[in-house]
Amino acid sequence: MKIDTSYQHATASVTPKATNANAHPAAAAKAAADVSLSPLAGSLRSGEAPPVNSARIQEIKQAIAEGRFKINPEAIADRLIESARDLVASSRAA
Repeated sequence: MKIDTSYQHATASVTPKATNANAHPAAAAKAAADVSLSPLAGSLRSGEAPPVNSARIQEIKQAIAEGRFKINPEAIADRLIESARDLVASSRAA
């Protein structure tokens, strides 16, 4: 298995919600112009590189190359479930 070292900067476009064009076009234009970005989105947009632990990446690459990299499916499953619970909890709080 090869670890891909390329990083592609993701871009996103914002599309305003459809509005009734006959009802308050100025309000619709103002609503379409109000956009805010989180600090994380701002840092990604500015071209900042994501946090990377190069030493850990090299260690994992070496372990894979030598055939001694072991996958722990229980840990992966536990973290996946924890992540899903966090997402559900945050969507309920919002």
